[in-house]
This record gives sequence, structure tokens and C-alpha cells, in this order.
Amino acid sequence: MDYAIEMLNITKDFPGIRANDNVTLQVERGTIHALLGENGAGKSTLMSILFGLYEPTEGIIKVNGKEVKISNPNVANDLGIGMVHQHFKLVHNFTVTENIILGIEPKTKIGTVDTKNTSKRIKELSEKYGLEVDPKQKIEDITVGMQQRVEILKMLYRNADILIFDEPTAVLTPQEIEELIQIMKNLAAEGKTIILITHKLKEIKAVADKCTVLRRGKFIAEVVVKDTSEKEMAEMMVGREVDFRIHKPAIEIGPKVLELQDICVKNNRGTRAVENFSLSVHAGEIVGIAGIDGNGQTELVEAITGLVSMQSGKIILNGKDVTGFSIKKKIDSGIGHVPEDRHKHGLILDFKLKENFIIHGYNSTDFSKNGILQFKKIDEYADKLINEFDVRSGQGKETITRSMSGGNQQKAIIAREIDRSPDLLIVVQPTRGLDVGAIEYIHGRIVNE
Repeated sequence: MDYAIEMLNITKDFPGIRANDNVTLQVERGTIHALLGENGAGKSTLMSILFGLYEPTEGIIKVNGKEVKISNPNVANDLGIGMVHQHFKLVHNFTVTENIILGIEPKTKIGTVDTKNTSKRIKELSEKYGLEVDPKQKIEDITVGMQQRVEILKMLYRNADILIFDEPTAVLTPQEIEELIQIMKNLAAEGKTIILITHKLKEIKAVADKCTVLRRGKFIAEVVVKDTSEKEMAEMMVGREVDFRIHKPAIEIGPKVLELQDICVKNNRGTRAVENFSLSVHAGEIVGIAGIDGNGQTELVEAITGLVSMQSGKIILNGKDVTGFSIKKKIDSGIGHVPEDRHKHGLILDFKLKENFIIHGYNSTDFSKNGILQFKKIDEYADKLINEFDVRSGQGKETITRSMSGGNQQKAIIAREIDRSPDLLIVVQPTRGLDVGAIEYIHGRIVNE
């Protein structure tokens, strides 16, 4: 077999957790190989080892048949391995070109950065692989889908032959997902080898040749995608049968909980993002707001929750005008919020998991007495949420939240907000980055609420 990558018997230990337990991954050259597993199954850890962010506790890695030691990402780059991370690594006020050449800036004869030739090369690469990126635009002015293409160009510019995509479709619209699938196929047709980390079964069926399944850090199986159904892959990944239907009983609609009257909000560039928007939501109903990223949903949610101020309009909660309330006062009035950006607005990443769980109620009689935190109560509460929502982490409630997998960070936020059972629960992309088992559970919990 002509393997581009062989990771043989890889084990990786962190304090309190074995993230990879004797895992073997073999990827044939010029193919698209999916790596499938639940949140916290060890997919990202395995790829971080391949990309040189971690060193394995045990096991060997071969690139193009030769055994290698990848001690840091520069070694990986030199071996032709590139990675598009789940959370992009871009400088927002730099241009596309400046981001792509960052760290390897080519110089002109007089010692300045040679942006002219660079832009030309980026344009050529962009056209060759059907990426269509404007090299002169600033990152902060382009869509998330475009930012991802910049990450891909960053790898191609460095002549990477082995490309790792970590949850690449988590933040994309359906159209962008179609485009990305086409881009991946173009790359493979040009002889690139692609490893796709995901838990979206449809995408694996659409694009991958083979798929390796991990569960709780262990290798479960390698399958040929065209011969395996989504249902079979889901069962290998979760270890049980998964029900893809949502069971939703008929409900009685209750009194009006939220009323938005003529809401106007500007975005961070000073233009109107929400224009005279009105909406009523009653107890017992789930109201969906659909739209492609950047069409005002973010600003609308931030206005309701108090993260941004409105130009005009009123927010009425349970018959009471809460328009000018502070964020804390809105939360205490009965608003729960699972935010779009879990790192920016959902968690304090350097706090322990248990501290993030009580972030809204630290001053309530549940968790404090005369201004002193009651640690026994906090610990009991954290254990309850961890068990109920299956939040997995190395050191349980004592884990520093930053070190948890993205999907488990998301579960932690959802556990905190749903457990408070607020009158109005605003959930933005609640299952972004979650696997089928977790999605089934979260949808069920939202329906129960």
C-alpha cells in the first residue's frame, strides 16, 4: 500500500485522561480519509500529534513510508503537512495576503515585503483550486467561509501535500459546505492527501473514500465509505443505535413571554443590521430564526441579551419592559442564552468547569452564604450537570475549561443554561460541533423545556 501517513499504535496521556489509546490510522496517498468520533473521542488530539502540537506518549509516525519525529508544527510544515483548525488562526486586521505569508514573508531586493509577487502567486493558487479569494481584502471584512479558504491557501502556499481539516463545516452555510466539498475533491484530484475530522455522516458519505472510527480514545474500525451506511457509522461512533427523528408531542401555547417592538440595531461597522424587527414568542413554543451568517441574527440576539445596545425599539419580557436592563439583570429576569461564539461569550476559558457552571448564580443562596462561596454545594451541582449531560473532561469538575474538547465545552454551556430552566431560552447554533448522539440528546432537552 502507498501510505502518505501512518500513525501506528499511538497512545497519548494527559493528567487524568488517556485521550488516545493504542490508535492506528493509515491514510493512502491521494485519498480523502475521514476520522469519525464523538465529542472527546480523541480525534483532534490524534491530529494535533500529527501536526506537532503534542508529542505521543507511545507509538510511531511514518510520513511517505519514513519514520519521523514531529516535535513542533514547523517540522510538520517541512514534511508537507498542513492543518485547518476548527477555530481559525488568522489576524483579523491583516489582509488575506499578509495572513498567508505570515512567518515566511518573501523579501524584495531592497528588503521590503514582496507583496506584488506574493499576491500574484496567491491568485494563481486560488484559481487552480477553485478558491476565489481576493488577496487584498482584510480578514475582518470577509465571511467565515472565505476565512476558511484563506486557511486552505495558507497550507497550499507552504506546499503542503497532506491537509488536515478539523471540523471544517461547523461554521459554514449549506452552500459553502457544497463549495468546500468540491474544493476537497479538486485537491484530492491534484494528488493531495486529505484527512477530514468530523462527526457529520452526510459529509463523510459525500466526500470520503475511507473512514476510521474512534470511540472514547480507542480505534473501533476502518471502513470503506461507499459500502457503509450512515446508520452503521453512527452506531460504531456512539456504541448504540441512534434515533435520527425528533419526538415532539403536541403542545399547548401559553401566554406571551417575549415581545420585540421595532428593534433597530447597528453592527460593529456602524451600518443597520436589524431594521424595525418585531416578534412575539409565547410560552411553550420554539421559534426558529433562519438566515445565512451576517444577516442580522447575531446582532438581534446580542440586543435581546444585552451584549450590544439598540438604536431604538423595546424588549418586553413577561409583560415587563427590560430594554435598558444590564446583562445580569436580564439573566436574573429569566433569560437564558447559549451563544453563537462559545469562547467569546459562553465560557471563561481559564476558569474551572465547576466555576463556569455557576457563573450566573454564584451570588444566589444556592451557592453562597453571606457572600462566601459554598464549595460543597458547588461541587455537588457540578457533578449533577456533568452526569446528566455527559460532559467529558480529564479532571471532571476541576478541569480548566480551555483544555476540554469543543463539543464538551458546548455541552457545558447547554447544561448550565437548560438546568436554570429560564422563561426565555435563546439558543444560537446549539448543536454546532456536536456529534449525532449529543445532538439527539440536546434536541430532546430543548423540546422538553
